[in-house]
Amino acid sequence: MTFEEYVGSRGPALIRLARLLTGDEHRAEDLTQEVLARAYLRWRKIAGLDRPDVYVRRMLVNANASWWRRRSNRELATDTFADRPVRGRLDEDAVERDELWRLILGLPDRQRAVLVLRYYEDLDDPTIAQILDCSPVTVRTHAMRALAHLRERVGAPMTHGSRP
Repeated sequence: MTFEEYVGSRGPALIRLARLLTGDEHRAEDLTQEVLARAYLRWRKIAGLDRPDVYVRRMLVNANASWWRRRSNRELATDTFADRPVRGRLDEDAVERDELWRLILGLPDRQRAVLVLRYYEDLDDPTIAQILDCSPVTVRTHAMRALAHLRERVGAPMTHGSRP
């Protein structure tokens, strides 16, 4: 597969993944462009791998984590938003999804990446482990901790197998 074919077929999915990881449409596009530029330089090596998409997704996850560590990153997170929806004006389900998504964005990078890759990208634990360069057990641990945190924040009851 040529680089152009790869970007044509997987580009929108990579932008979607970046959007879910960053929580910002514009940052996601910049991040995807940055990763694809680096992938282009190494495309022969990447295309020769069994699963080039896993490698590029790993590049995207790592680039997102690296971006937050850069000194040049001067954006500040805030709990207040000028355009926050008012409960009476939007469908209640949309408001609940928005609130849950804000909680997901507040998770540590690895936990958020595991949830995004598992529930939005529909990947299995071994594939997620390859992308995040960790073991499947670590993937399950991150998922368990992230879901426990989210349940705690929304006041949902713990399931049978869950620990407090």
